[in-house]
Amino acid sequence: MAELTPMMKQYLEIKKDNPDSILFFRLGDFYEMFADDAKLASRELDLTLTSRDHGKHAKPEEERVPMCGIPYHASEAYIARLIAKGYKVAICEQMEDPATAKGLVKRDIIRVVTPGTVIDAACLEEKASNFLCGIYIDSQNAGAAFCDISTGKTHLTAFSGPDRVEHVVNELGRFSPAEAVVNDGAASEKALTDALTEKFRCRVENGGEGRFRLAEAERNIRRQFGEEAFDRLPRTNPAAAMALGGLLHYLYETQKTDLSHINDLDYYEQGRFMELDLTARRNLELTETLRDREKRGSLLWVLDKTRTPMGGRLLRSWLERPLLSVTAIAKRNAAVAALVESTMAREELIAALTGLGDMERLIGRIVYGTAGGRDMVSLRSAIERLPALRAQLAAFSGGRLAELAGELDDLTEIGAHIGAAICDEPPFSVREGGFIRDGYHEEVDRLRHIMNGGKGVLAEIEAKEKERTGIRTLKIGYNKVFGYYIEVSNSFKDQVPDTYIRKQTLVNGERYITQELKDLEHEILTASDRVVALEYELFTALRQEISAQSARIQRTAAAVAEVDALVSFAAVAVRNHYCRPTVDESGATEIHDGRHPVVEQMLKDSLFVPNDTFMGEKEDRVAIITGPNMAGKSTYMRQVALIVLMAQMGSFVPAASARIGVVDRIFTRIGASDDLSAGQSTFMVEMTEVADILRHATKHSLLILDEIGRGTSTFDGMSIARAVLEYCADKKLLGAKTLFATHYHELTELENTLPGTVNYNIAVKTRGEDIIFLRKILPGGADRSYGIEVAKLAGLPDKVVQRAKTVLKELEEENGVQYVAARKEEDQVSLTAIGEGEVLDALRRCQPDTLTPIEAMSLIYEWKQKLN
Repeated sequence: MAELTPMMKQYLEIKKDNPDSILFFRLGDFYEMFADDAKLASRELDLTLTSRDHGKHAKPEEERVPMCGIPYHASEAYIARLIAKGYKVAICEQMEDPATAKGLVKRDIIRVVTPGTVIDAACLEEKASNFLCGIYIDSQNAGAAFCDISTGKTHLTAFSGPDRVEHVVNELGRFSPAEAVVNDGAASEKALTDALTEKFRCRVENGGEGRFRLAEAERNIRRQFGEEAFDRLPRTNPAAAMALGGLLHYLYETQKTDLSHINDLDYYEQGRFMELDLTARRNLELTETLRDREKRGSLLWVLDKTRTPMGGRLLRSWLERPLLSVTAIAKRNAAVAALVESTMAREELIAALTGLGDMERLIGRIVYGTAGGRDMVSLRSAIERLPALRAQLAAFSGGRLAELAGELDDLTEIGAHIGAAICDEPPFSVREGGFIRDGYHEEVDRLRHIMNGGKGVLAEIEAKEKERTGIRTLKIGYNKVFGYYIEVSNSFKDQVPDTYIRKQTLVNGERYITQELKDLEHEILTASDRVVALEYELFTALRQEISAQSARIQRTAAAVAEVDALVSFAAVAVRNHYCRPTVDESGATEIHDGRHPVVEQMLKDSLFVPNDTFMGEKEDRVAIITGPNMAGKSTYMRQVALIVLMAQMGSFVPAASARIGVVDRIFTRIGASDDLSAGQSTFMVEMTEVADILRHATKHSLLILDEIGRGTSTFDGMSIARAVLEYCADKKLLGAKTLFATHYHELTELENTLPGTVNYNIAVKTRGEDIIFLRKILPGGADRSYGIEVAKLAGLPDKVVQRAKTVLKELEEENGVQYVAARKEEDQVSLTAIGEGEVLDALRRCQPDTLTPIEAMSLIYEWKQKLN
């Protein structure tokens, strides 16, 4: 084989240190890829694959190395595509100017771009954070750290005990990381690695134990976040520090740049936020729909009317982490209420927020060193909007909004400096000049004058020399042989000064040069390169100056984000007629005329039918809900869960009124599908989920259980459903608030035998063989499932429907049971029955001992109206 060229030797040495990355190797104006990297990149990026000789004196028959490349100025889009596919990209730059380099140009890796460390706007979703996570697990403890390097925000938590891995998986659901660096203990936990790769499509980097050493982790945390943040970490559970240490080690290893903007560490313990497992997040469709995985149709779609990207990310984090502190909920809720009540101030705030740029990510790129002139202009534009925003917040004299007004820094001098230095429409690249504003720097102006006004400068010199020498025929010219010259005709040769140096003799005269002319020539010919270099130098200085103010900018950006999220809650509450809930520690859930926040927005041709809910701490803890499929049981149960969750976010809720006792967790068991890849049937999946719920739920939890036991035989399923119901209702075992939908009508008998249990059914009106779903929840159990009628509604052929009725009748006669005899017209559920149901429900909740005579009289009139 031919000897390798120096450049290929250099490439292979750098590639050896980055075997798991696609190496972008800078050659002039291109990033080139070679060998296997070139094959992979050409396939993934649709690039033309070429080849080149890999050695000196290579023979034609020797194998050529595959090669492909992209223009360096267009690299962001290509990197974004590779990152989206889960690859790592190592950027290898020329570390010296090829024009002045002696021999081979020095090259080195300046950063490694990975799915969790990407900072370029082209790779990121505006209103979603992009987290890298570090996970450390040993035989007793577990720690999980999450960092979004585009904004600098870092979150950290830790767990102990046998459930530590399950808790970590639930935390992953809050942050949906793009990449995880894990220790050996975490890598050996199949439930964790399956969740990372299959549920979150997350790139997993096994960091071994070396990245997670405690002593190094503590040093790095102190260095990055300071002593105060370090002191907040738990000493009893070192897994927290080790998880964060592993994350920081990976960042230092891959980024090789200033990460000072990563300075906001949020350590939180279990019990600060409502915990939701992956099943609950999926079933409640918090951030994406179950079927299409789209934002439209999710709770986030309804609530997110934010005007800034940072506000959108904060609102999403509130949705992912509902609060448990009544005080914190009330503080956020009060701010929303103030905005709801102040229509003019709210609308003015919306106007002030509209179009305000992403200050969090802009300052991140500035500190990181990848910001361009356009990023600076965007930051200046955002800063210029701050005074108006602050002025509108001044309308609120107290509460969280007044605090936010105080946290909002105008940043006037920073915006003014950017405005003075950078022109309004800078070019894409800061390496090509043309972005420093005229008048900002004297030398830049002078060089531009020379570049743009060279002829004028020459004319000035020519006029000056004519006057000084008295040679009226003197003129200045230029040729490629010796540059600028002074030409004098023969008749004036005797008047040529001694300072002129003769360069060429002509028939009619002589050509001379002077030192002044040669200096000017050098300036004119080098002015373009010098002004480009000077502009970049000035830009770098400006970037460093703004980086030093990053903490101020980040604090202001956080305040803007919170204002935006609160205004969004208020705007949605006004538009959709939500009410302010009362959130307390009573343990009761009482909702009047509650609505499903998403379904009511999706309905186009009909109104949503509201329903009441009452679940006390002692009475009516478990509601058994019966009725036909498609009638609205699942919608009703989900709506209760979503209203509780929204209330604990600090949002208003879709109801006429609501009182919510704080819920520590929401569990759901709604629908199931075979997990064939894991070899599990529908019933196995269902039982696994139920087992997890019963193992982790507490008396403060809310359980949504739909059709437990339907995946097996009738008697087995009914037995399991009854046992689960009894376990949930028994205060000695669990005693959690539970909504339990079932087709096993026999379970409705438990209302009379199981304390805390009450029956509800979905109202249905029949007309002959047709049924109408009234979508109303009524006290009492249903006596039939209307399965055949629902099948008819779904479009089953008439012959099949009629045959089903015949078979049903035969089965009933064989068993001597008349489960579903058609109701007589007078027994049908009617609108009158709905009114009766509401009165009975209200009577059941009524506390006569606490009523005054006037209140009692008022209630009787109200019930009389409902009955009529």
